[in-house]
Amino acid sequence: MAAANGMPESLADFEDAILGAGLDPAVESLIGQAGRAGIGDEGALQLLLSARRLAPAHPAPLIAHYRFHFYARRLAEAREVAVDAIALAARPLGLPADWRQVRPETQWPAERMAELRAHAVAPRFYLFALKGYAYLSLRLGDADEGRAVLDLLDRLDPTDSLGHRVLGSVLARAGRDVDYDEPEAAAATPEPAP
Repeated sequence: MAAANGMPESLADFEDAILGAGLDPAVESLIGQAGRAGIGDEGALQLLLSARRLAPAHPAPLIAHYRFHFYARRLAEAREVAVDAIALAARPLGLPADWRQVRPETQWPAERMAELRAHAVAPRFYLFALKGYAYLSLRLGDADEGRAVLDLLDRLDPTDSLGHRVLGSVLARAGRDVDYDEPEAAAATPEPAP
């Protein structure tokens, strides 16, 4: 069920929305049309912006908008949409919209960790949004921002259930010529002389 502002009323409703429930058929149609238009098509972008205006609190238009920019290699724009996704996902979890204000020790209780281990949709969506933002920050050369998000992810997801630590490896290798087919340790070890 959605409130008057379009935001799902409960955590369960938000999780259902992440999975596509409760989406107005007109909004779903706009997203579908955009998907058929092709990568980077400006008409598709206008359809997605219309979908977001019609359903500003539903994750589906937001996800489609993010993917539009990501697959078109418009990384700065995708990162802006990731900020919106983080803010949207934060609210039903009782977290601040700005990830920099999240204090895991007081705002991410043991129950949330249990939900994460049980693959609850809302915490995972939040963490995936953070991971996407971290990745895009690193790709855009904003290593300090990327590192800060990865530090938060380490505290929110200490078991690395979503694989964010691989981004830390990318950050650690920045500027080095590494053969990505070899393990990092092997790539850093020179071959013995014959």
